[in-house]
Amino acid sequence: MKIALMDSGIGLLAAAAAVRRLRPDADLVLSSDPDGMPWGPRTPQDVTARALAVARAAAAHRPDALIVACNTASVHALPTLRAELEPTLPVVGTVPAIKPAAAGGGPVAIWATPATTGSPYQRGLIGDFARSVAVTEVPCPGLADAVQNADEAAIDRTVAAAAALTPPDVRAVVLGCTHYELVAERIRAAVQQPGLPPVTLHGSAGAVAAQALRRIGAAPAPSAEPATSLTVLLSGRAAELPDAALAYAEGLLLGAASPAR
Repeated sequence: MKIALMDSGIGLLAAAAAVRRLRPDADLVLSSDPDGMPWGPRTPQDVTARALAVARAAAAHRPDALIVACNTASVHALPTLRAELEPTLPVVGTVPAIKPAAAGGGPVAIWATPATTGSPYQRGLIGDFARSVAVTEVPCPGLADAVQNADEAAIDRTVAAAAALTPPDVRAVVLGCTHYELVAERIRAAVQQPGLPPVTLHGSAGAVAAQALRRIGAAPAPSAEPATSLTVLLSGRAAELPDAALAYAEGLLLGAASPAR
């Protein structure tokens, strides 16, 4: 079994680690675009073009499924990716976990990139799934870049800025960018108020990993013999995991595999 994941940068690590936990025996292909990131400020047409290039690089390795582990690419490029690659290659997009967050009763905060915050796409999800709860959209300028570069000071600064915009009574925070899942516990600590129940964080990594397995008819097998094949593609070039990836637990988990060149 071979699962490919794509993103602008290392945000794909969270979903890749989720796949690894569900199916340790799956070979992984991680395709990202350091030459073109960040994708958030780009036009939808430009995002689609960059995403297609990254997807094609991954598809050349003949995976069984492709996870679009990027909210921006899923918003703008998913129909184009599916039109080109399916049904030969199942394509699984990433949707912010607004529905399960709202099911908890709220209030809910949605942390996302400035481009996604207030977008018709996100507003549509709120209208579909969260009309009965109080929702605050929180833009997080610079947070994805800080996580991408493992810049500790910038992560602290941008998380604190977003936390200051988050109402103190929120019971759930939706992590609307895959990069944010890599610093989830720091986000939780920043928004948690003394004396209140723990804030629940809602990411997408586990859901998209499970959906990829469903699309190819594979059941979870967490005790399977681990695979050792990890193919890393940086803007189409064969490489090893970037140093910044190893600053996170998810990157260390994946780094235990030997890169396949």
